[in-house]
This record gives sequence, structure tokens and C-alpha cells, in this order.
Amino acid sequence: MNNNGLIVVIGAGPAGLSAAIEAAKVGAKVIVIDENEKPGGQLFKQIHKFFGSKEHKAGTRGIEIGVQLLEETAKLNIEVWLNTEVCGIENNREIWVIRDKKQSVSLKADKIILATGAIENAVVFPGWTLPGVVGAGAAQTMINISRVLPGKKVLMLGSGNVGVIVSYQLLQAGAEVVAIVEASPRLGGYGVHTAKVCRAGVPFYTSHTISKVIGETKVEAAEIVKLDGNWKPIPGTEKVLEVDTVCLATGLNPLTELAWIAGCKFHYIPELGGHLPIHNRAMETTVEGIYVAGDISGIEEASTAMEEGRLAGINGAASLGLIEEIEREKLTQEVWDRLDALRCGQFGQKRKDAKDRLLAVEKEVV
Repeated sequence: MNNNGLIVVIGAGPAGLSAAIEAAKVGAKVIVIDENEKPGGQLFKQIHKFFGSKEHKAGTRGIEIGVQLLEETAKLNIEVWLNTEVCGIENNREIWVIRDKKQSVSLKADKIILATGAIENAVVFPGWTLPGVVGAGAAQTMINISRVLPGKKVLMLGSGNVGVIVSYQLLQAGAEVVAIVEASPRLGGYGVHTAKVCRAGVPFYTSHTISKVIGETKVEAAEIVKLDGNWKPIPGTEKVLEVDTVCLATGLNPLTELAWIAGCKFHYIPELGGHLPIHNRAMETTVEGIYVAGDISGIEEASTAMEEGRLAGINGAASLGLIEEIEREKLTQEVWDRLDALRCGQFGQKRKDAKDRLLAVEKEVV
């Protein structure tokens, strides 16, 4: 299939939909591809309200933001291919996909925006493969989308935003969160989220980790242990907690396989999740015509993903001649101003510094 002026967005989450909307608004032909049955990505699992500024949808629940993006996608007649897996990207931006697990199709894109998201990190300990050990994101999908309670007595590993948000949502769904365990001596989530879990009476164990999960055919209990200043277990501090579920909120890893296949150059930024495609302020990678947005460009929140999607959509459309250069610069700066606002504060500044290092690497490569 050949199309003139075609932008293909891979990933129908918050970053991908935002990119598609920005490009389609100025007249670009856009196709969005996603391997899932439904578009919207993580937003439809996020029943909590966003906070920040009005521009960042403060006070609006993630699921409501997802509905808004889908409504705008439909109004702009953006074509969305679901149940579609991207298998490869050729040097000439030809994309090979499998539709509905049976039909092989190739697309010749003028511009490609990779918004492939991330995958949850696993933690290995004795018993980690037992039924009942799940990622926090998987648990969130179960309760908020499938309406299935993953367990009645839950231990959460990780006190970052994902850990405390999912813990609170598990409580709302009727589960008991027995404890939240954090290897660091300090809690990692924003206070607004952590405070809600504290008020619900959930104990936090800082400088602790899971030493093993106990059970024959499923999770029956978990043993935690205190860590010293060198992150080593302290013998004699083991404590057994009776639980039937262990949730792992231990970070995310960007899904970058398609960027590797496409030949993008990478740089290692541990604060943003590991090896990332090098990109510039327009979100364009070292391969001309291929852009990134969202977690593939560095692990952050949905608000940041949507802004990066807008950057990629604006600049992808501008490179096709659909936006004047002066207007492109104006729109790009407006988005960067909002991104800088999101990346302020104790945690945001670290991400901003890390992103600045990645942008500096792009200038060196170019």
C-alpha cells in the first residue's frame, strides 16, 4: 500500500493518539496501529484524577482523558488499525504488519512516529514465578478494566507513583493491602498519592525487600527482609506476611525494539529507563523521518507522554509542509514550556536533567 504524505503512528496510547490528532488537525493523512483490541492504552486503567495545571488536565480522571482523545480521533477521521502487530521497518520507512493475526500488509510511510510505550520490570526472588505474583500494571488492568480482583491480601513491592496509586485502587476494589515494601530508605511516590494510602492504614516498610515468596502451587505468604546501607539483607530481620498476591511496581523498561530495527542510534540514560533512541527537540530520531514519543523516549507520566506526542505530531506534519516554519517553532515552544512545567519539583527536575543530557547527545551525534 502506497500513500502520499502518510504519517504512521505505532501505538494508540496517550502519546500515539496525541501525535495523530496534532498531525490530522493540519491535514495529514494518519494511520494509527496498535496490537491491542482497544485503543487508549494506559489511560483507561487510570481512574484517579490528574493533577498539575489546567493545561495538563488537572482534576480529570485518566479514563475521561482517554475518552476525549478517542472522540477527537473519530472526529478527525483518523484511521485506527487494531489487533495489528508491526513486525519490521525497512530503511525506506516501509512498515510490515500482521493484521488480525492472519493478513500480512506493508505500508510505505512518509513519516513514522513510534509511541510503543513500555513494559513492566520483573524482580527475581525464590517463588517469583508462582501464580499470584503479578506486575502492578497487570493488577490495575484486572481491577479497572476486567473488573477482576487479583487477590484478597496483597503485598506491593515499590512505593513509587505506580505502587501507591495501584495500592489505593486495590483498596477501593475491596482488597486488603497488607504492606508496601520499598528497598530505598525513602518513599518514591508523590505525597498526594502516598498520603491517601497512609490514611487508609497501609504500613510502609522502607529499606526492605522481598526475600522469597512462600507457596506450593500459588502465593501463600511472602518473606521480607531489612536492607543495610549497602542494600544487603540483614540476617535475622526476616518477617513473614500472610498474603495471596504480590504486586511488583519496580519500574518500567521502554519498548524500543522497533527503533533498534529501524536503525536508530541509542544512548543509556538510567533515570529514564535505560537505552533510549537519541532524539532532538522535535522528537525526531537519528533516522530521518522517524519520531518517538512517550515512554519509548524515556519513562515519565501520561501527561508528559501526551505532550511529547503533540511535539512529534506537529513536527512530523511540518516536515511534510503542512505547517509553516514560524508556526512550527511557535507551537513547538509552547509544548516545551508545558513540558518544562511538568518537569519541575523534586522528581521532575531529575527527569528534566536526564532529558537534557539525551538532547545534548543528539547534538553531538548530528
